[in-house]
Amino acid sequence: MCLFMFIAAQSLTFINTANVVSSLENFADYGGTAVGIMKGFVGLSGAMLIQMYETICPGDPKTFILLLAIVPSLLSVLVMPLVRIYVTSTVDEKKHLDGLSTLSLIIAAYLMIVIILKSTLSLPSWANVVTLSVLLIVLASPLLIAIRAHRDSSIEKPLSPVYSPLVDNLEATTISEEILVLKEDNSLNLLQAMRNVDFWLLFLAMVCGMGSGISTINNIRQLGESLRYSSIEINSLLALWSIWNFIGRFGGGYVSDLLLHSKGWPRPLLMATTLGTMTIGHLIIASGFRGNLYPGSIIIGICYGSQWSLMPTITSELFGVKHMGTIYNTISIASPMGSYIFSVRLIGYIYDHTITGEGNTCYGPHCFRLSFVIIASVAFLGFLVSCVLVFRTKTLYQQIFEKRFHRR
Repeated sequence: MCLFMFIAAQSLTFINTANVVSSLENFADYGGTAVGIMKGFVGLSGAMLIQMYETICPGDPKTFILLLAIVPSLLSVLVMPLVRIYVTSTVDEKKHLDGLSTLSLIIAAYLMIVIILKSTLSLPSWANVVTLSVLLIVLASPLLIAIRAHRDSSIEKPLSPVYSPLVDNLEATTISEEILVLKEDNSLNLLQAMRNVDFWLLFLAMVCGMGSGISTINNIRQLGESLRYSSIEINSLLALWSIWNFIGRFGGGYVSDLLLHSKGWPRPLLMATTLGTMTIGHLIIASGFRGNLYPGSIIIGICYGSQWSLMPTITSELFGVKHMGTIYNTISIASPMGSYIFSVRLIGYIYDHTITGEGNTCYGPHCFRLSFVIIASVAFLGFLVSCVLVFRTKTLYQQIFEKRFHRR
């Protein structure tokens, strides 16, 4: 089983890398939005799969695992020949991405409504079939935008500035208007990036942000049990986590694009903001007041999700896209590293030593209080590290703003 899970995890990494790198190369101007949409659907996938399980094979995990083995693989094989890297962009790029963004929000809202209804009402089997059918129809609707974008691209239109992500130097050339092109040599490989202070600042920020965030979801069931939440409430929290995760992933990319385009604010500034807010979320969980997991999980879920769209976009802008896959996945090691340190070695250790009396379960706000005070301190450290990264990259992002967007 360990071998099978290892193979499955590697396949996810390959697909994830292909999506992120292709998105950043095709939509360099709106890389945050494109990556946010891609990563957002990864966040929503858990809630979608729950709907499939409850409708197609409730109480039959073997059939569900068979579906998971066949359907994603089949879809990937069918659609991957359609993926291309385009070297130019049209004036309609933002319009089509905004359409995809709107549909993504509609899908997330629909899933949230379905989850809340199912957690409060006992829906009959036919209602589950209807809700899943509607979900599949809505999921197919982005194809209409893709078809329209493909049709529009076949019509000759004025080109907007085309560029690759920036590292240090830009050279300009004129083709009806100034086009910004990055010299290929400016893209750093992994070893060169690892000799850069910004690489380690970003990596440390991700250890703090992703590690503390994933530690929360890993222990959300135990948290609920310790505070005597009902099983329905705990299951709802777990299902809704996918929604908050989506909002963070999509919102982090979209908002960072908006702030960069309109004001020239560096993306690490939004990363610092979310890490600071995540600190508050961890303190809310540590407080243990009645109903604390609801606001706490919302704050942490959104802030944790935003790291997954901000990190790859920042990586491409700091180190270029030529070796993006290698550098991005190396920084992604921060997530499992942080999970092991904070979830296993910290929270698990403190929880085991907090249990009193018989049994293996601890009840009361004190069970996780110390753990999440420490986790909040870790998130605050990530906030401080991100502030340093903001200071170090503000000149770079000011150049991006002036040369890409301000002259339009």
